[in-house]
Amino acid sequence: MLSFFRINDPFRLVAILGIMLLMSTLYIWVVDIPILQPEMIWMLLGERMADGKHMYIDIIDDTGPLSAGVYWVVHLLFGKSVLAYKVFASFIVLFQVVYVNYLFIRYKSFEDNTYIPAFVMAVLFYISFDLVTLSPALMGSSFIVLALGQLFSQTVLQKEGSDAVLLVGIFGGIAACFHFPLATFLPFLLVSGIIVSGFSFQQIIVSLIAYALPFIFCALYYFWIDGFEAFFYEFIIAPRLIESYAHISYRDLALLFALPLFLSVMGFFVGFIVKSQTVNQQKQLQLNLIFSIFAVSSLLLTNRRTPYQFIVILPALTYFISLLLVVYKKGIAVKILTGIFVFGLPAIGIGWTLLQISSGKIYSYAVKIEDKHMISRGKRILVLGEDLGYYNESSISTPYLHYRLSKNVLLYQDDLENTVEVYNNFLEERPEIVIDEEGVFASLLKRIPILSQQYEKQGTSYFLKK
Repeated sequence: MLSFFRINDPFRLVAILGIMLLMSTLYIWVVDIPILQPEMIWMLLGERMADGKHMYIDIIDDTGPLSAGVYWVVHLLFGKSVLAYKVFASFIVLFQVVYVNYLFIRYKSFEDNTYIPAFVMAVLFYISFDLVTLSPALMGSSFIVLALGQLFSQTVLQKEGSDAVLLVGIFGGIAACFHFPLATFLPFLLVSGIIVSGFSFQQIIVSLIAYALPFIFCALYYFWIDGFEAFFYEFIIAPRLIESYAHISYRDLALLFALPLFLSVMGFFVGFIVKSQTVNQQKQLQLNLIFSIFAVSSLLLTNRRTPYQFIVILPALTYFISLLLVVYKKGIAVKILTGIFVFGLPAIGIGWTLLQISSGKIYSYAVKIEDKHMISRGKRILVLGEDLGYYNESSISTPYLHYRLSKNVLLYQDDLENTVEVYNNFLEERPEIVIDEEGVFASLLKRIPILSQQYEKQGTSYFLKK
């Protein structure tokens, strides 16, 4: 199989596209994965922005401002369509696969010009079903890949100009505005620029200023609409203070990524010890090693423990695994490694997914739709809890989308201005049903008695508008 992709022929990308379509079909239509909780949040966010609401001001959530803009556009074009999200995500995945392979060919990362890296990266994207979702991590990592390409150009061409240095900073800043944990790549850009690419002091300053520009433009926009404080707190500060969502256990994450990490370590030692490399190839090896370290460090800033947070490390894994498979062209060892990678990785991903579905553990990550959720069908509601199934055929009312961030706002009693704002939000939007799983809304009614005149309790956790 690898011999097919060893040939430097762009038409090999057709086969890559076929692999992606096959794997997507298996996950979407055969395995039948339910909608994920983050996906539901993203669709509700896009719907609310399409109604003219502003992120962070009228929507309490920590999604990056640029990611929110994408969800807004997708909702305007396709509405609440899971399939549209999958299609857009597939195009981004295809772009990353093609661009990374282009980098390795243009800058002579390997002895031969080959499409093995594209094949490897396409397979890696299907380690888990959520790597091919329209997540902020996927969109932001695309700009990290673009920044990596600029660093490659500095390594190989040894440019004296500042165009690549400027683009490195801009791409890094845009990535962080899509997904804030990618902000850890600022020190990566500086460290790799100094150690590997030989940035001068002037180039470092240019890169830092360029990195800050996307943040400055976002901050200016929210300052203009009187939402700078909300933007700064909800996007940067608050998500690091709340309890994170442990959708997937550490054991499951280790199971999914053990094989590609093992093959990557083997590839690193092959490149570092066994295979003689040019000076430029040695610099690229160092660059990918540093990239891997900072990619892992970005996980420390995430507040959802999910496989898609690992997307950003895939280019480095692709490099090291490709190094292993490109160097050894013949022999039983490379055939065994290729078979393990090609068949083992998808088998682990699909097998793990089926096990999660059959055991019911998938619903710590996915949205479970039951008969009780029909009460909210076609209504504008508010869910104060973790059960997002009520939103399946309904719309959100009031800004309180992210429950763990909203909980602190709704229970904060020391600020009279905050209380007035909460009351005005309910008075203006008047959700028809409030699902109160933890008694937050009941406490709010005690604090704002005039609001209790508009709702009556039904059952143990429902409040209906009078």
